[in-house]
Amino acid sequence: MVFALTLGVATFLMAVPFGSFLVRYLKAHGIGEQIRINGPSSHQLKTGTPTMGGIMIIAPVVIMTALFNLINRESMLLPLATAIGCGILGAIDDWAGLRRSKAKGVGLGTGEPKEDKAGLIARYKLAWLVAIAMGAAIVLHFVFRLESFALPSIPAKFSLGLWYLPAAVFVIVATANAVNLTDGLDGLAGSTSAIAFVAYGVIALLQGQLYLVAFCFTMAGATLAFLWYNAYPAQLFMGDTGSLALGGALGVVAMMTGQWLLLPIVGIVFVAETMSDILQVGYFKLTKGKRIFKMAPLHHHFELMGWSEVHVVQRFWLVGILAAMLGIALALL
Repeated sequence: MVFALTLGVATFLMAVPFGSFLVRYLKAHGIGEQIRINGPSSHQLKTGTPTMGGIMIIAPVVIMTALFNLINRESMLLPLATAIGCGILGAIDDWAGLRRSKAKGVGLGTGEPKEDKAGLIARYKLAWLVAIAMGAAIVLHFVFRLESFALPSIPAKFSLGLWYLPAAVFVIVATANAVNLTDGLDGLAGSTSAIAFVAYGVIALLQGQLYLVAFCFTMAGATLAFLWYNAYPAQLFMGDTGSLALGGALGVVAMMTGQWLLLPIVGIVFVAETMSDILQVGYFKLTKGKRIFKMAPLHHHFELMGWSEVHVVQRFWLVGILAAMLGIALALL
């Protein structure tokens, strides 16, 4: 645990100065976020804020893991490779969106539809994400020999056999997309992701998976460094580069612990954000135009209810901390 905590702090100290350089570089090259026109009006002020800040998370994690957590610990290649793969996919999506926005002149008050600001076509993006998740699932099952899940208070684990493969793919893809949906307010996705990684780091410690503990705290340290620049008012957005990388890696970490059924509890904020979006779209289609929430995902609903962005983020991460505590408690049973 001393090693894991020290590695997390060292990653933070490395990432913060790198972040300062990254912000300057992204600004100099005009790599700025284009805010969707149908979001809350207060978000329009964020147009031009540098995006693709997930690079600030991925690069230090790669360096610190390679230097200190890979010697005779080849299993750490899987969550690291998943983070890199998802990050590259997210970076391609971010870059495609920025290029399309610049080509079409998308900006404030244009009234152009959301599709004109999109990056990759959604089905292609999902297909690549599933492919990355399938690769991770194959390694988990056939290399690491994982095929079971744990239930609180029951010592025995339950085997899924080959059904483990689709379960792992679903968990990784769902977590990546859920963190991506949560990334809509300054500091929200970063803070809740850091909490989730710390929680799974503690769960891994309880199970004696010491190398995984170190990886989780490395991810947490890098994410906290990103929050140095992403705290309100944000100087830097993570983009899909960061959100997909964080979610994909978190899904793999949960599968490696065998405690992946606790992920909806530990990541309750991600679940709430995703379900609000699914319910909103489904209800809108069924009722031909009616809505459950003022806007989805859920954080926008609370903004339009009158909560400030800071209040939404703080209250969501408070819920995230409590949920993480509950998840750890259940893992102890």
